[in-house]
Formats: sequence, structure tokens, C-alpha cells
Amino acid sequence: MEDLQSERQRMLRRHHLEKKELQDHIQILKASIPSSDKNKRKQLLLDKARLQARMRQRHQHELEELEEKFLGNSSLDSITENLEKMDLENQDPEISRAQKRQERRAALEREQQDRALAAEMEHLTSFWREEEEKLATILRAKYLQMKDIPADKHCMYRAIQDQLVFSVTVEGLRRRTANYMRKHVDDFLPFFSNLETGDAYTRDDFMTYCDSIVHHPSWGGELELRALSHVLQTPIEVIQANSPAMIIGEEYHKKPLTLVYLHYACNLGEHYNSVKPLQAGAAGGPAPRLF
Repeated sequence: MEDLQSERQRMLRRHHLEKKELQDHIQILKASIPSSDKNKRKQLLLDKARLQARMRQRHQHELEELEEKFLGNSSLDSITENLEKMDLENQDPEISRAQKRQERRAALEREQQDRALAAEMEHLTSFWREEEEKLATILRAKYLQMKDIPADKHCMYRAIQDQLVFSVTVEGLRRRTANYMRKHVDDFLPFFSNLETGDAYTRDDFMTYCDSIVHHPSWGGELELRALSHVLQTPIEVIQANSPAMIIGEEYHKKPLTLVYLHYACNLGEHYNSVKPLQAGAAGGPAPRLF
């Protein structure tokens, strides 16, 4: 189990780096496009959504494969360990001493690995703290502060639910998101591809993905937010620590819903939080009424 946790943490760190590299690449592309060229900027947004969706699917697939690998080997490891113990009972003292030396070396290696992992986790924690500080500064300028949402793979939908003035369940938001995507297949289908082959999704594949939105606690991203923006006919603003705020659904002229997107918030990976008005006096004066 310790090996599984170590491998999972290493994989999550690699995923974080890959996402950051993708964001940096997108920022470079964005900077190269003149602000007057709206068609290219729109195409860049579509390309960004496609790349992020593909990366998110690949990362989720890698995590699932990792867990299957370790869980599948756990029973075999247990049997092997029991057999090794039986063999040791029949070995002569000289072999047992050699086995003990091997075990001591293995214990020392595990200790070194644990220390390295602790150092890496401390480094990752520093990223999280830096991200939180940057987000607090950005939100403070808007007279907002972060409102924590449970990290349960429903976080994006819960953050939206938290800011709506009417009553709706997370299940209802998921269902309406999936229904909109099913009705507008051609707007979303080009952004999905098979993780193993790289082939574009068929319509049946896409419909299966939409079903998973409703029936499974699957993580939501930019494409689902775009669908929700149309469903609610409301713009959605996504605030990040190291990138400009992204507005989805700019064609709607209402006050946007505001989500905070975190890269290092939890072991599950990316996370969405909601926002609430900044407490009076926290930014040098009373905060205006926002909701």
C-alpha cells in the first residue's frame, strides 16, 4: 500500500508538471495572436479545451491503471510473502543471516525513499501555499474570498450550485449538462479522442461519456462549464493563480458566476472552489454586496 501511495504521488506530481507545461504553451500561443484577431483567439480557446480534455482523460486513465496494477498484485504478493516465510523456516542459519542482511538493506532503502517522498511532499505543499496566497490576492481585489467546496469529484457542480439563486441539485446540474451536450454533439465531439489509440470519439463514444456525467462522480472541466453556461444562460468566470481569469459564455450579459480553479488543492488533483463576499474590514473597508 505504501508503494501504491508513493507511485500515486509521483504520478500526480508529473501530471501537475504536464498541466503547467500545457498552460505555459497556451499562454505563449495566446500572446502571439493579436487581440484584434478574434477568429484566431476563438480557435485557440477551442484548441485549449480539446487539449485539456484529452490530457484530463489520459491522466484519469493512468491513475486507474496504476490502482488496478497494485490491487491486482496485492493477493499475489500476500501468497508470495507467506511462501517465503515457509522457506525461511527450512533454511540453515547461514542463509537466514544473509536474508536478514538483505532485509536490512531493503529497510534502509525504504527509509531513504520515505525521506525523499517527505521532501517532495513538502515541496508540493509550498506550491499549494503559494497558489493560495496568489488567489487570495486576486480575490481580495474583487472583494471576494474563497469558499471551500468538498473534494469529491462533484466540486465543479457544487461550486456552481452554491452561487445560484434558485434551488437545484448537483444531480440536476449534471443531468442538464449531459442533455445539452447530447443535443449539441457537433459542438463538443471534436474535443474527445480515445486515450489508447488517439482516434477521434465516435458518436456512441461521446454518448457514453455524457452518460458518465450523469451516472458517475466524474470530474468536470471546461467543456462541461461551457455547456452549463448555455444551460444557465449565464457567463462563468474561472479564476486561477498563474493565468488570467477565463470567462466562459461571454455572449450572455449577466453577472458571472465565479469559480476558483486550484491545481494543488488536494490529492485528487485539480479542484474547484466557490467564492463569497469578503468579510467587512478585511480589505481596508466594507465589502460591497455581491449576491
